[in-house]
Amino acid sequence: MEEVARWLKELLFPSIADVAVLSVDVNIEIVRVDAQCIASGALCPVCGVWSNRVHGSYLRFPADVLSGGRSVVLHLRVRRFTCGNSGCARRTFVEQIPGLTRRHGQRTERLRSTLAAVGLALAGRAGARIARVLGVSVSRSTVLRLVDALPEPDVPAPRVVGVDEYATRKGRHYGTVLVDIETRRPVDLLPDWEASSLAAWLAERPGIEVVCRDRAPFFAEGASAGAPQAVQVADRWHLWHNLSEAAERTVAQHRRCLRALVPATAEPEPEPAPEEEPSGSPWPTGHRFADRIRSRHAAVHGTPGGRTACVRSSGSSAWPDTPSNGLPMLRSRRTCSPASGSTGPRYSTIISPTWTTAGTRASPTPGSCGRRSCRSATRAATSAFAPTCTRSAPHRDR
Repeated sequence: MEEVARWLKELLFPSIADVAVLSVDVNIEIVRVDAQCIASGALCPVCGVWSNRVHGSYLRFPADVLSGGRSVVLHLRVRRFTCGNSGCARRTFVEQIPGLTRRHGQRTERLRSTLAAVGLALAGRAGARIARVLGVSVSRSTVLRLVDALPEPDVPAPRVVGVDEYATRKGRHYGTVLVDIETRRPVDLLPDWEASSLAAWLAERPGIEVVCRDRAPFFAEGASAGAPQAVQVADRWHLWHNLSEAAERTVAQHRRCLRALVPATAEPEPEPAPEEEPSGSPWPTGHRFADRIRSRHAAVHGTPGGRTACVRSSGSSAWPDTPSNGLPMLRSRRTCSPASGSTGPRYSTIISPTWTTAGTRASPTPGSCGRRSCRSATRAATSAFAPTCTRSAPHRDR
């Protein structure tokens, strides 16, 4: 049994001392490990006095990294000790296992460092999504908090420093960013872009040999005051920018010389635009809807006699009972009897008023038909055919 416990301890906690594995329970989703600390005592975190007086114990459940695709939860029994220093402000304290737990920690140090590495690479939202893939459910705020709790790395003193401004609020608040040109990593951020702040930062680092900056006057003053031994150079972007501005100014100053070198070419005279007649229409000339309406208006009203003459000359009908010759057609309920005595069909539909027989009135012209109404034309036709027409129904005396 002791051999199995030692084997499990080396498998689960290879680099952690003073931890004993009591049992391991594995199911489909979770691996539960029962463990306890076997150290004889602990140091008080306030006064640093060693104590082995046990006040009590309780269980902690820190989450650990995955094992075989399953979540690992420790059932760790820790002890509470009584501080032996009578002048210490803390009477009792809980032992912490180095490399495994910390005060108020819900995760082991291994899982904590894993999530911090994910947060450094992917930041909040993306880091939280990758953590879910790894089997750890955390929020983006937790990932960012773990990154923020990391200690500041030891950065060696740079030899070549790049200085530029950055905006915390664009147009309002600006600061100064300092970058190590050789490693291409930011070194520090200053809360403002004053020359005094930059000079104080450079004065604390006498090993700086080159300061790469832009043309801002406060950066020039700060670099001269804080690092007089350093050489001030312009970065590549500002070099190209300055060169392009100088070339543009030179071309602008000698533009007359450039015009003299170009041979003059005879330009074709533009054709005079046709004069447009003034009109009181609010629609401008060239508008497609206005031009279409104007063309239709000209086609209709440009014909002599107006719309009526246009309809008659084209042979189309403006009335439902008008033949192709432009004269009105009459519908009558009387039966017309020719002189020969033959009886025509009942309800003869068309009576042509082309009075060519003797004894009738003068034939009407198309112009006269347009000036008289349909009722007048009906009366004229009825009176002309009155001797030869009889009623189909018996006449009633009124």
